[in-house]
Amino acid sequence: MNADSPEACATSWAAVRAGDAAAFAGLIREHQRMVYSLGLRMLQNRAAAEDLTQEVFIQLHERIATLDSAPHARHWLRRVAVHRAIDQLRRRPPSSTGDEVLLLVDERDPGDHLLVKRLRVLIGELPPDPRAVVVLRYQEDMDPSEICRLLDMPLNTVKSHLRRALEVLRERLS
Repeated sequence: MNADSPEACATSWAAVRAGDAAAFAGLIREHQRMVYSLGLRMLQNRAAAEDLTQEVFIQLHERIATLDSAPHARHWLRRVAVHRAIDQLRRRPPSSTGDEVLLLVDERDPGDHLLVKRLRVLIGELPPDPRAVVVLRYQEDMDPSEICRLLDMPLNTVKSHLRRALEVLRERLS
């Protein structure tokens, strides 16, 4: 049986739900990069992203019985990671930014590094909800209808956040 086959996924999901520690560790390995990356892009701080990742997986362990399948777990992880990051950003003082400024661009891209650095700063200055929408749209490559389901926002609100955030970024870059 192929490890990527539906039967293998169903078997491993059954093992995770049954409390198999090795299967749960496999689930963590499979999704930790996504959760950490979301935390890092939202919080712009490696230590905060690591803490967020750990908290999300602890919460997953506590709630694993409520999830129906591996795809449901992936959606749940993404949703909880973004919401926890938004909550942390809202608790920060307004002038507080991360100690590291990160962006949605590939570091290996030979493009304009000054522009990349400036975009990092500008995205870090966006309010929590628009920042989440931008990160989900351009890092996670989610379309607005997926983002609205993930964030429990009306579709027009997601589109509005995205449009305004891009306007702000364009304006501040010019």
